[in-house]
Amino acid sequence: MSDLKNQKRIAAAVLGCGVHRVWLDPERESDIENAISRGDIRELIEDGAISAKPVKGVSRGRARALTAKRSYGHCKGAGRRKGAAGARNPSKKVWIRKIRAIRRELRVLRDDGTIDRRIYRMMYRKAAGGQFRSVAHMKAQLEQIEGRMN
Repeated sequence: MSDLKNQKRIAAAVLGCGVHRVWLDPERESDIENAISRGDIRELIEDGAISAKPVKGVSRGRARALTAKRSYGHCKGAGRRKGAAGARNPSKKVWIRKIRAIRRELRVLRDDGTIDRRIYRMMYRKAAGGQFRSVAHMKAQLEQIEGRMN
């Protein structure tokens, strides 16, 4: 096996890649050995005796597996947490999620005639004031109001 270090270095420069990505055809070793100029190397590249190997990537397989596990609660214990509870689940986002659910439920109740416009407006304002913990809590309060009205 002859020393093709210089040919490999020139080919890397011509191909615009690293030396380790240059592939030299073992059958055309004698032709490559005789190539001493950049022009010779370019001809061999056109012939297919020299080429660049594809770029190696980093596999996302392990990352996908970890994401799948985290989607159902694994790998999320206290030892894995860096931010405070308010940083991981901001109170504003918690509020937005809660108020949208309550308002959606209020609209449904008003539209199907379970509650009238006056009660809807009163409950809407109470929800905006943060009086209800959840949709279930709001419905419980609604039942109490309706119980007092009857």
